[in-house]
Amino acid sequence: MRLTSDFWVSALIRRVNGEGGFAHLARRGSAEAGAIFIKLRKPDGAYDLYGPAPQIAYDAAKPDERVFTPIARDLPEWEADDRVRGEARFDSDLWLVEIEGPMVAETLFTVVEF
Repeated sequence: MRLTSDFWVSALIRRVNGEGGFAHLARRGSAEAGAIFIKLRKPDGAYDLYGPAPQIAYDAAKPDERVFTPIARDLPEWEADDRVRGEARFDSDLWLVEIEGPMVAETLFTVVEF
């Protein structure tokens, strides 16, 4: 059984904050199944943006695990925000979690490259 978006986001925020980073919910989507996007501020001030990976990226052995893919890397904040606004035009129920600190995306959530 897949965790709801609300539960998964809450757990991610608690984990980041507990590990010395800072995470906050910038946009609340559908509690049950809204797509989750993550904006990660790196130590150099640039941003990486992650979104849901395509269905083909999911492991048949772990069908309920959330998998993310980089949408863009090393963006200025305004460009990362523009990308999220563009996604929100297609999906008004999306979630956005913003993370800052010495966090590496791959240690927080599953990332696949396409």
